[in-house]
Amino acid sequence: MLLLSLFSGLELIPPFGLQLASVAVWLSLVMLTAWGVSRFAQADSEIVRKIVHIGTGNVILLAWWLHIPAIAGITASILASAVTLLSYSFPILPGINSVGRLSFGTFFYSMSIGVLVAWFWYLQQPHYAALGILIMSWGDGLAALVGQRFGKHKYYLFGGQKSWEGSLTMAIVSFLICSLILMSVQGNSWQVWAISVVVALAATGLETISFVGIDNLTVPLGSAALAFVLTKFISG
Repeated sequence: MLLLSLFSGLELIPPFGLQLASVAVWLSLVMLTAWGVSRFAQADSEIVRKIVHIGTGNVILLAWWLHIPAIAGITASILASAVTLLSYSFPILPGINSVGRLSFGTFFYSMSIGVLVAWFWYLQQPHYAALGILIMSWGDGLAALVGQRFGKHKYYLFGGQKSWEGSLTMAIVSFLICSLILMSVQGNSWQVWAISVVVALAATGLETISFVGIDNLTVPLGSAALAFVLTKFISG
C-alpha cells in the first residue's frame, strides 16, 4: 500500500486521455487474464467470474490515484448498469451473469461504483469510495471462493447457505483493506484499528444476509458510509 500513499498525495493530474487509457489498459488485462484462465487453465466459471469481480473493482484505485473526474466514473457506472440490465434478457454477458441462481449482483456492482464516486468525489474524500469498492470486490470475491472450495462448516440464513470459513475470510480481508486505506490517509492510530474492526464486522454481516446479489450494493455502500461516519464521530 506504499504506492497508494504516494499516489494519493500527488498533486499533478494526468491528462484525461491518459486517465482513460490507464483504465482501459487495466480492464483489458483483467479480461485477458479471465479469458486465459478459462481457455488454458480450464478453470470453472466461478473462478473466472471472481477474477473479473476482483480485477474490475481495482479500477477505483486508478480513479483515486489519477484524479479521474467524477463525471467519468458516474457515466461509466450508468452505462455498465444499463448493459447489465439488458444482459438479464439478452445473452450479452453470459459468462458473468450465469451464477446458477437468481442474482442481480452485476447490476448492483455497477450501481455501487457510481453512487460511491458521486458521493465521495463530491466530498473530496475518494478514499472512502475505494474502501467500499475494494471490500466488495476483494472481500466478497475471496469469501465466495474460500467458502466454495474449503467451506466445511455450513450455516443457513434467510434461505441462503454460507460457510464459517467464507465469512471469516470476508471479515479478515475487509479489516485489512479498511485499515490499510485509512492508515494511508490518516496515519497509524488506535482509531483506525477500531474503525476497521467495526467496518469488517458490519461488512461481513451485510454479506451474510445478502440475497439476489444485493450485497454488491449493501456491502460497499454500508462499509464506506460506516467508515466515514465513525471517522467523523471519533475525530469530533
